Amino acid sequence: MYKIQTLNNISVAGLNRLPREQYEIASELSHPDAILVRSAKMHDLPVPASLKAIGRAGAGVNNIPVPAMTERGIAVFNAPGANANAVKELVLAGMLLAARNIAQGWQFARELEGDDAAIGKAVEAGKKQFVGFELPGRTLGVIGLGAIGVLVANAARALGMKVIGFDPSITVRSAWKLEADVERALSIDDLVSRSDFMSFHVPLTDKTRHMINAERIQSMRDGAVLLNFSRDGIIDDDAAVTALDAGKLYAYVCDFPSNLLKAHPRVVTLPHLGASTCEAEENCAVMVADQVRAYLEDGNVSNSVNFPEIHLPRNGGHRMVVVNRNVPNMLGQISTDLAQDGLNIIDMLNRSRDDLAVTLIDIDQPCQEQTVQRIAGIDGVLSVRCLPDAVQA
Repeated sequence: MYKIQTLNNISVAGLNRLPREQYEIASELSHPDAILVRSAKMHDLPVPASLKAIGRAGAGVNNIPVPAMTERGIAVFNAPGANANAVKELVLAGMLLAARNIAQGWQFARELEGDDAAIGKAVEAGKKQFVGFELPGRTLGVIGLGAIGVLVANAARALGMKVIGFDPSITVRSAWKLEADVERALSIDDLVSRSDFMSFHVPLTDKTRHMINAERIQSMRDGAVLLNFSRDGIIDDDAAVTALDAGKLYAYVCDFPSNLLKAHPRVVTLPHLGASTCEAEENCAVMVADQVRAYLEDGNVSNSVNFPEIHLPRNGGHRMVVVNRNVPNMLGQISTDLAQDGLNIIDMLNRSRDDLAVTLIDIDQPCQEQTVQRIAGIDGVLSVRCLPDAVQA
């Protein structure tokens, strides 16, 4: 029986992927094998020795101490792309909100007073101040061409916009999905200087914090629009407000309200709605539940932010999962310890990522506790486990 602790409300659609005859699921339990989390901050939470995996039902993992988990040999999973359509739709809405002055016009209409005739007269007199512009022919710059960025770029092309993208780490999978006429920018500064709209789809790191600052804003086209549905901190809000007040920027639409932004007449702030759809929450929960289950039951890894991708089909052997530092002679030492106890390797797969490696080993007999302890004692081994039917005392 595996124990799964939930730190937030996880969609039932995801929890139903974990059979109740194999999984105990609760918000409070001792010695969990895995934790499922959405927004709860885990940096100051104690980590039980039993923990093998953390599943984040979303894309970002800023609320999880990933380096510390890596040092413990704990896999951290997320759900990239599961909320991509939800965010894409909000970015498109954000462009329309900005271009057509919809939020300002709505507020104007809500504050009208008098009878219907007076309201009609006020509308005709006041609507000129909300004249906007159309999207076709405008240029959208997309920074970050992962699952969300690609959808945003393609949708903007369908609306008749020119699209420029920048992502030095774009994957082959994303590149194949991108519309052929999306232009590649040579750098962020190249993109910034040629865009009427800019949408950001990158994680918040030391390199991306205040990616858009006062200096870069000055190199933008006059009347540009900033769209941030990624992470608070990507844009220097003080610099953006200064540029709005000076007329350099036309509008700023983001998902991160603050005292500085919430009442500004050229800013539209939303309450972090990017992934807030029923479909996105279900998709994220299903994806991460499947990934955690695959790792617990078979050792297979998909969409981990700290472990390498690894998949070894079951062939009837007894499986051992070893997580270790990516240093020479680890496989030799593990093989020697298995041979010492007369255990023959039927199949084995090793994959590495940066300083960490995962090895899946199928052996011909159930492994013994002494074997597990001996391998666990190898310098550089972070965790060892045999799957439930594989350990004999």
